[in-house]
Amino acid sequence: MKQNYFLKKSLLLLLFFAFLSCGSDNDYVPIPEPTSPVVVDLAAVPYSKLSDYKFFEGTMKNQVPSLDVLPYEPASQLFTDYAHKKRFVWMPKNKKAVYDGDGKTLVFPVGTALIKTFYYDNVQPNNTTRIIETRVMIRKEEGWIFANYVWNSEQTEATLDPNGSFTEITWREGATIKTANYRIPSSAGGECLTCHKSVDKALPIGPKPQNLNFAINYGSGSKNQLEKWAEVGYLDNNYPRNIVSTVRWNDTSQPLEKRVRSYIDINCAHCHQEGSHCSYRDMRFAFSETSDISNMGVCMVPVDNVGSGLSHIVAPGSPGRSVMSFRLESVNESTRMPLLGRTIVHEEAVEMINQWISSLDTRCN
Repeated sequence: MKQNYFLKKSLLLLLFFAFLSCGSDNDYVPIPEPTSPVVVDLAAVPYSKLSDYKFFEGTMKNQVPSLDVLPYEPASQLFTDYAHKKRFVWMPKNKKAVYDGDGKTLVFPVGTALIKTFYYDNVQPNNTTRIIETRVMIRKEEGWIFANYVWNSEQTEATLDPNGSFTEITWREGATIKTANYRIPSSAGGECLTCHKSVDKALPIGPKPQNLNFAINYGSGSKNQLEKWAEVGYLDNNYPRNIVSTVRWNDTSQPLEKRVRSYIDINCAHCHQEGSHCSYRDMRFAFSETSDISNMGVCMVPVDNVGSGLSHIVAPGSPGRSVMSFRLESVNESTRMPLLGRTIVHEEAVEMINQWISSLDTRCN
């Protein structure tokens, strides 16, 4: 009798829980997928304020990216008077970039936004952080547009400024106090397009597979950037896994020549290539072309007489006779290189390039 009682009770309990389960299935409400707050209305951009895009959550100066705003960085970075940079990419839902070559800019979908913030740490006299500008490139149907936003002194907002300006800044760089008359470029005056162009069409410089093929820390862990982009749906997964890649120019564990080629690529190749600002010069500074060091000007006789005793663009064994060294060490607007983007000398990079030139033993005819 007891066995029958417990058996009946167990069956009743099972039926009760089965009923509850059916009820919960019928009452199930799916949790909506979180959506990015970012607003990029192609008919309305560029907005008058950086905050209008909603690229960042919380206090904007902290540069905490909103949902689907992904940080990225190239292996070697363009020198801009020692400014630090934070870079981010955002794409519309279900859109992705496509591989077009190791050293070619990824083909981005319409609606893409590339965000780059320029700032200094240890700003004098109180060793504070100062954000100077945030540059945004947006891919419209007709091509890329530039939008430069200048931050206010309170560091609460950045407003659109297409005209360009200078701002003086003094900061501590290691053990040295440095000062620069920092240039915020004019998008209206064509300064941005001077570097960011290919056959007169605007184009990003940094986001190329060769520059992104290494791991960075995403907060939740480190991951190769190309893999991360593919994982979040920002890159078509059909890209090669044997990409010939640049390195960090200041990574002394890498071969000296590869470091120099990586630095020259990110700082000079955008102008010294076919269809660009200095395409009339014979030098070709793209990483893919400088495995032949003659393309970097080794033993190349200069067309212009920019200084006494300068025999070649790169005179093997002699930085003092090399136009490359002379231009990199110059702050004169008529002779310095790069032409735009800096007002002071990148001392550590010049030292590396001079070391490389001194190591060359090529005989020039």
